[in-house]
Amino acid sequence: MSKLLLVLFTGSESSLGSGFAAALGLSFDVLTLTGHAETNTGAEKELVAGLTSLPPADALASTIATLSQGYTHIAATSNMRSKDVMARVAGILDAGMVTDVTLIESPTRFKRPVLAGSIISIVEVLSTPVVLTFRPAGFAKGEAGGAPDQVSVSADASGKTVRISQSVRGGARPDLSQAKIVISGGRPLRDAETFERVIGGFADKVGGAVGATRAAVDSGIAPNELQVGQTGKIVAPDLYIAAGISGSTQHMAGIKDSKIIVAINKDPDAPIFESADYGLVADLFDALPAIERALGS
Repeated sequence: MSKLLLVLFTGSESSLGSGFAAALGLSFDVLTLTGHAETNTGAEKELVAGLTSLPPADALASTIATLSQGYTHIAATSNMRSKDVMARVAGILDAGMVTDVTLIESPTRFKRPVLAGSIISIVEVLSTPVVLTFRPAGFAKGEAGGAPDQVSVSADASGKTVRISQSVRGGARPDLSQAKIVISGGRPLRDAETFERVIGGFADKVGGAVGATRAAVDSGIAPNELQVGQTGKIVAPDLYIAAGISGSTQHMAGIKDSKIIVAINKDPDAPIFESADYGLVADLFDALPAIERALGS
């Protein structure tokens, strides 16, 4: 019998996975590594690992591979961490893997974007189990169900990799991958202080998350964890505001599932205007403060 194990790195991801499980058409359990899943996702059972923090990828992969025995499909939402961990899981299980699934044709046939989204490929997996990562924006939220049975499971947090320190940036802002509003800035912000003051300040005003282009990250203007794009995080907010962003192919691949894209750029020929729902030809240093004033306190 086919069954899905939905891997949740944090309990908050449960709302993102229920739609994928519904589209796959299989009954499913969830493995919650930290926190607890929501109670109305339709899962039959919740395996609770009870980790206080996520260990390095090799330890996580070993734990997930052990707990996924008997499942035909093992899946997680697509992000930098899950692609690292789930690829290791596939290696341990000698399983086929598909990343960035956006559409399901059958339990063995999946669509995913390639070449920065310019081509959609259809991948068929002939082996069992199947390891997947998926982009939640492609799937509607699944129907609510009753509270799943909770089962505590043992999670071995030890591995060959040892974390010797950890630095966490940011604070109360929404998680970039799940935020409904994202404000992103590019290289015109010049330095980290200006980026935080202009982009961070505006994001705090509207209750949004902060993103950045690869160029801004490479220039030291923004930290790596804020990078949006093909080589960064894939986002799909209700509103994406791109300030001082030209619209490179790799950046657009990370935001194309956004419901509304607003571009602010003083170059009227910037490529991003071709994809934006709304465009403002203006200097971001004039436009963002003006919008803030219009929003009021």
